[in-house]
Amino acid sequence: MTRAFSTDMSAPMRRAVALVLIVGMGVSVLLAAGVSMYASDEPDGLERVASDTGIVETEQDSATADSPFADYGVSGLQDQQWTVGLAGVVGVLVTCGIAFLLFRALARGSGEPDQADGNPDG
Repeated sequence: MTRAFSTDMSAPMRRAVALVLIVGMGVSVLLAAGVSMYASDEPDGLERVASDTGIVETEQDSATADSPFADYGVSGLQDQQWTVGLAGVVGVLVTCGIAFLLFRALARGSGEPDQADGNPDG
């Protein structure tokens, strides 16, 4: 017997879920802002291999190289630590926003119980 996901929750359950989401979002933003400020300026593994093998000489700029968030930073800010931290925060907020909208759309689409098993009770 299978049932579709139910969004009917009691008030305490809704508060608990909201608290978990808010705390999780806060931790994500703090990590994105704080930890990314201490990221190394050295090339990562892929960039290092490209440099060691000579592939880096054939690289070209991306079509998005002039975008506001190109190269893990925010254009217009001079301080490297702050620009990377702000880009991380914006990335977390955009990702969470997209996930929220996607999950909300999926929850609305699953409002009908699954009748595939022939059980009229769902």
